[in-house]
Amino acid sequence: MKTFSKDPSEKNYNYSPCPVCGSSKRKLKWDLDSYAFYKCLDCSLLYQYPRPDQEELTARYDNEYFDYEIENEEKFLSLMKKSLEDIGLRDRVKGLRSVSPTFLDVGCATGVLLENMQNEGWNVKGVEVCAESADYGRSKRGIDIINSPFEKASFASESFSVIHSSHFVEHIIDPVLFFNEAYRVLRPGGFLVTTTPNAAGFQPLVYGSRWRSAIADHMNLFSLKGLKTIIKDSGFTLITWKTWGGIPAGEAPLFIKSPVDRLCKALGIGDVMVVLAQKPPV
Repeated sequence: MKTFSKDPSEKNYNYSPCPVCGSSKRKLKWDLDSYAFYKCLDCSLLYQYPRPDQEELTARYDNEYFDYEIENEEKFLSLMKKSLEDIGLRDRVKGLRSVSPTFLDVGCATGVLLENMQNEGWNVKGVEVCAESADYGRSKRGIDIINSPFEKASFASESFSVIHSSHFVEHIIDPVLFFNEAYRVLRPGGFLVTTTPNAAGFQPLVYGSRWRSAIADHMNLFSLKGLKTIIKDSGFTLITWKTWGGIPAGEAPLFIKSPVDRLCKALGIGDVMVVLAQKPPV
């Protein structure tokens, strides 16, 4: 997985405590020279400590990041569509289509998923901090994308039927703020879809600090249990979840990789997880 960190000597560091529970009790998990992940001893979140401040973090999502998104957008679209199929989103939202269904993608990159959803009849909006990606989505796809952090986008309360984020929450400094804001702008009965690496999966257990998601651009790494707790604490009702990914591509013959991947999915210990939650209806 590509990382877009600048020279660590240029970082403005943030020495704040656990971003989920506020505890300062932590234990070193992985020391990766220029950055490190610690485990919160109260809520078990893995978080980068110290962390870059918001200005430095936002600056990473520049033209290099845009090029990476363009190069991989078809692959990313395929994975996002599969995750939505896994949780059965289309069947679950049928009852929302009579109320002008709106789909918000937070961290939407070039808007490739939003274009797909728009073609299916959704009213779509995106939020993206990378200016180049947002500009591309607006100019090439005609998608309404706000170039802003999510919490500064100033959406009206109860604006969206579905809020989706894929490989986004691990990149932000304050995940609790994200889920609280998502709850505010989601309509009653609306759905929240969150996809992120699974820190309690098979790969981190086997690879440790060599896990492909233990990179400098990931501020937080969630276990499935921890992510579900954060989502519930924000007021959502959990509907379903799935995980996938066992052995990384190219590291084992297909006759070994395929059954291991299926087993990891069946046991809920895949490398990536998607959680579907709902804001309670009125």
